Amino acid sequence: MTMTAGTPGRPVRGSTTGRPVMAALDLFGRRWTLRVMWELQNGSVGFRALQQQCGSMSSSVLRQRLTELQEARLVERDTEGGYRLSNLGADACQELRGLHQWAERWAAELDTALDDTK
Repeated sequence: MTMTAGTPGRPVRGSTTGRPVMAALDLFGRRWTLRVMWELQNGSVGFRALQQQCGSMSSSVLRQRLTELQEARLVERDTEGGYRLSNLGADACQELRGLHQWAERWAAELDTALDDTK
C-alpha cells in the first residue's frame, strides 16, 4: 500500500528520518485533517453530513483527507458506509483533547494580557 500522507519511518516534512512524532505532525498538519477527526469523535457520520459539519469543505479535499486517514488507520468505514474513528483514531483524539485544553488556557492568557494593555 502506498500512503499519501506521512508515514513513520519514511521522510516527511520536517524530518528526513520520519520519526513517528514527525510523521504524525505531518499528517495532522494537513489542511482539514484535524477538523475531520474532531467531527468524527462523537460517532459515525456519512460523507455529506461530515462535509457540512466541516464548513462545507470541497468534496474532493474531504475525500482525500478521508483516504489519508483511512490509510493511516485512524478512520474506518462502518457497516452503513459512514466514517468513524478507529480505536487508534479515538486514541489520537483523546491525546488532542489535552492540546485543546492547553489552547483554551493559552487563549485566556492572551485575552488577559490584552486587557492589561488597555
